[in-house]
Amino acid sequence: MAIFAVYLFGDWQSQLWFHGVVALVLAGITWMLLRDTPQSCGLPSIEAWSGDKLKSYDEHHHEQEMSARDIFFKYVFNNKLLWYLSLANVFVYLVRYGVLDWAPTYLKEVKGFSMAQSGWAYFLYEFAGIPGILLCGWASDRYFRGCRAPVSMWMMALVCIAIVIYWQNPAGNPMIDNLCLIFVGFLIYGPVVLVGLQAADSAPKKATGTATGLTGLFGYLGGALFANLAMGVIVDMMGWSGGFMLILGACGMAILFLALTLKQEKEDKAELFSHYK
Repeated sequence: MAIFAVYLFGDWQSQLWFHGVVALVLAGITWMLLRDTPQSCGLPSIEAWSGDKLKSYDEHHHEQEMSARDIFFKYVFNNKLLWYLSLANVFVYLVRYGVLDWAPTYLKEVKGFSMAQSGWAYFLYEFAGIPGILLCGWASDRYFRGCRAPVSMWMMALVCIAIVIYWQNPAGNPMIDNLCLIFVGFLIYGPVVLVGLQAADSAPKKATGTATGLTGLFGYLGGALFANLAMGVIVDMMGWSGGFMLILGACGMAILFLALTLKQEKEDKAELFSHYK
């Protein structure tokens, strides 16, 4: 889109506002077409319409309109699983942006990449996330009965391996570096998506937006912002080895906090699957 903006308007400043205009247009279309709950449109709830309810379903708990205060303090703030997911998301995003944002600098300074080569490596990292997201969602449904944490943990563990190879691969082997970035991109976007999905699964219907918003807030402010600040400081003080140790440590912490959600998520999914047997 940045290249398309320059092509359309002939100046580089256009790429600073073009994306925002497109986002506003799409937001306006969404605002006009998207509907809220069935009840807000004069329809019964899904459970009342289908007659299909879980044992834990409580109409007062799931269907009543709640204030933002009630949603946050009753169903989000006191939910330990959501806080574990939020903390896990900090470290997932630290890995995501720690590798992505510093890849051009690292590849140029250490691996001898040209600007064009760094650009392609950056693109491949992002593009590889598309099939990775599809695969992780399918795998969590197909092999883990809807549990998201195990898939996220496996993908974070594999990210560690790819990062170590990327770090230790000597200069002069650009294909290995590109393959490592492709694998990291392929793997890291799975946990990025699944953490939000797991958060939505763990809250009542009326609180899903707040639950996913909390994990997103921690991810972007705690992970993305910290990745840029901490990586710069640590690389200045300890070199690139320190930066990679930070990223690997973040992988380990993400796996730890995801592991703390395993028991509760397994119990929730067991009830769901027993109901539909």
